[in-house]
Amino acid sequence: MEFYAAEDLKIFCEKLLTSYGVNERDASIASESLIQANLEGVNSHGISRLPIYLKRLGGERINPNPAIDLDVKTNSLLMVNGDNGLGQVVGYHAIKKGIEMAKESGVVAIGVNNSNHFGTASFFCQLACKENLACIGLTNSPSAIAPWGGRRPFFGTNPIAFGFPTGNDTPVIIDLSTSIAARGKIILAAKQGTEIPSGWALDENGHSTTDPHQALNGSVLPLAGAKGSALALGVEILTGILAGAAFGPHVNNIYDEDTERANVGHFFILLDIEKFMSVELFTAYLNNLLTEMKKLPKVPGLDEIRYPGERRKKESSFHLENGIPLSTIVKDELSELGQQQNIEFPEPFVMKQI
Repeated sequence: MEFYAAEDLKIFCEKLLTSYGVNERDASIASESLIQANLEGVNSHGISRLPIYLKRLGGERINPNPAIDLDVKTNSLLMVNGDNGLGQVVGYHAIKKGIEMAKESGVVAIGVNNSNHFGTASFFCQLACKENLACIGLTNSPSAIAPWGGRRPFFGTNPIAFGFPTGNDTPVIIDLSTSIAARGKIILAAKQGTEIPSGWALDENGHSTTDPHQALNGSVLPLAGAKGSALALGVEILTGILAGAAFGPHVNNIYDEDTERANVGHFFILLDIEKFMSVELFTAYLNNLLTEMKKLPKVPGLDEIRYPGERRKKESSFHLENGIPLSTIVKDELSELGQQQNIEFPEPFVMKQI
């Protein structure tokens, strides 16, 4: 592993995206999402995803400059057609318009179709929290999870995310896939040539495997068995059917060479806390809850009980200070893409501490 400054990687991402026809504003949005994932230690959704995005942009499978349609149905309902744009860009514009609406109506539901992989759902929840809004974010994805009892993929990993402002720079951010592990972690393991933990996935014959390549040809196991499978179904109904996007096995995979646009669906719910109670009162109650939780007796060997979002903040602070780690494989792939566009890959970051 070598470490790289976050700002250097962001600028590199922006230059590559603009070289593939993405306008500067949208390139900045997508790059911010990718690098934020790396800063927070979610490397499976970070800069390692850039090569496949560029490949699909270059092959006209993703629209570099979409005409995103923000269709305000009522003062509390927004439908968005992403025009096959980068998912981070489509989601960003949907959330920004939704925030504006929620500050008027109090509650807004946003259905998004004709989009693509949008990175981490937490990215959008954090945008809402900065405006003192609570957010629920969902997305579907290409088939990866077999329904409970099946052995063939049907549902996507279909993440569910929540964001709640705390009145400080560490909001409560809950972001989890309905699979036992994000498929992106298996993709990254395959790219790096490492095994995955036992219990993550099945091969195409329904047998447990630690080989990421066999897992990608098989299925990821749902979180908590039948419960995770049920949650994946719920997400599929909201993001695929209600949002008007593709669903189940009809969501195309950007890693497949012979498919058309992905037509990924997203669904967001935004809540303006100020319409329920003052933000000060909400954050006071929430911080009391978190303080009481953190004071509970701890299991042996554990120094601290953390709430969801604290690890992200700690990781981000560390990597801003010491750089983002990239494996040699990921670095070489990105460097080669840069050379093709005459864009220099940044020099490694000199770490201040370990």
